Formats: sequence, structure tokens, C-alpha cells
Amino acid sequence: MTTPAAPVAGGPSLREVIRRSASYLERHGIERPRPEVETLLMHLLGTDRAGLYARRRGLDVRTAQALGRALCRRAAGTPLQHVTGEQQFLDLVLRVEPGVFVPRPETEGLVLAALEALEGWPSPAVVDVGTGTGAVALAIASRRPDARVLATDVSAEAVALARANAERLGLPVEVLRGDLLGPVPAELRGRLALLVSNPPYLDPEAYDDLPAEVRADPYEALVGGTDVHRRLAGAAVAWLAPGGWLALEIGDAQAGEVRDLILAALPGARVEVRPDLAGRDRVLLARAPGVPGSDARDLGAR
Repeated sequence: MTTPAAPVAGGPSLREVIRRSASYLERHGIERPRPEVETLLMHLLGTDRAGLYARRRGLDVRTAQALGRALCRRAAGTPLQHVTGEQQFLDLVLRVEPGVFVPRPETEGLVLAALEALEGWPSPAVVDVGTGTGAVALAIASRRPDARVLATDVSAEAVALARANAERLGLPVEVLRGDLLGPVPAELRGRLALLVSNPPYLDPEAYDDLPAEVRADPYEALVGGTDVHRRLAGAAVAWLAPGGWLALEIGDAQAGEVRDLILAALPGARVEVRPDLAGRDRVLLARAPGVPGSDARDLGAR
């Protein structure tokens, strides 16, 4: 692959840099080339989009060379987030690394639904299962500072990255390594206001059809059908407080199956399915029977 010639100071304007760079990415099959070039330049220049287009000069030699390398990596199929090392998620900027699932915009809807479910719960206890970068747990903690938020993952790489993101953002999320709720302190059994997860939910036969940049994420973070949904529904019986919530991201054809799994595990639960911005089923909310009591709330933020 030929590395694109990057303009230097005194050369083409920044708008011309963007045009040429976008054309290069487009020739290599990148679907949204101009926004991706803008993202790369904002990262390299340490600015936002307004600052980018307010810039009057071109690129210095070092930045031009860095842009050329970044464009080459992106054209070769490296995910944009792995090129920049970060991903915007709601109002947070998260570090991302190869080997850990990159949070997607669709999951922002899961967080917003979860936050709505927590309205009226003072000092709620929350567990995010399969946290990856920590995106869901950190977004909840940033908007509910009164909450005690814990996050679990089986991946050592994910746990290390989520802890690093929590420390960098100054958010007191407890990140624990283990399967589902295995590492969660027993004192929280029956007292969770919210159990939330974006589990691996793709079917195995769909994997080969995914774009290469999606397949750059760990297989086990993508593929799982409804197995983890079933296991979480079973765990919710023991861990949710009366009136507590289970919030799950789902595949667009899984709503009926996951609803049945939850109702089998939590008879009498109230179940609601919400679409994403494209109108596809994406989030399933289930409220456990019962009325929240003070015992469900006294183990929240400390």
C-alpha cells in the first residue's frame, strides 16, 4: 500500500489536506472518509472541529508525517479508535486498546435507559457486567455521583483498561475481574437497583459477514447469542432489590426470546423494549416485582 503524501507547512491549506486525505481513504473503501480524516486531525492537533476549521495554516512536518502513518493504518483496516487510541462515549473520552471491545454509539442508548430507570433511587447500587473499557459503568457514575457503581469482566485486559479509564476520569467505579456477578461483594445480594450489561449477542453465523474493523474486537466480546442474557436473567433473581432493574443491550431480532427468558426467571417482571436511532430493537428493560425499600438503598455511594 502506498503511503499518502502528507502536506507540510507552506503547502496546501488544511481544507485541501482534508480533501486529499478523504479521497485516499475513500479509494481504500472507508465508508465515511471525511469525518474520519477530521477525527484523525483533531486528535493529532489536540483541537475540536471548530478549532480545526478555524486553523489558518497547514501542517508542520511532524504532524504531516503522523497523519500519513495514521491514514495508512486506517486504509489497511485498523479501526479508527485503535489509530487514535480513544473513543468518545456520551460526554466521556475513553482510552481504547486492541484486545478490548470498542464501545459503540448504540450502547449510549442503553446508558440513557439505565439512568432513566434509576430516577427516584437515592444512592443506588449498580453493577455493569462485561464492562470492557468501562464505558457503561463510567457513564452512569459520571451522571449519578451518589451511586455505588461496580463493573466486572472476565478479561484481564479489559479490567486493566477500565480501571485506567476510571482513574484518568476521576470516577470511583470498582472494577473487578470475574464471570458475571461472581466477584461482586455478597453484601449486595438482593440490593442492586440496577444490573446492566451490553453482552456479546451476535450469532456465530453472522461473524464472517462483519466488517474487518468490527472483527478487530475480541470474538468472545461479539458472539454469544442470548446465552449471557439467559444467565443474567437467572442472576437477577438473587441480586436485584425489589423493584430493581435489569437493562440489557440486545440484537435486533432477539427481543421476543430475551423477554421470554426474563419472564421465566422473574415472573411478574415488567418488560419494555426500546429501539435505537435506526428503529431497531436495541435495549430491553425489565423491572423486578416488588416495591423498593430502604434495605435496597443503604449500600449505595459511600
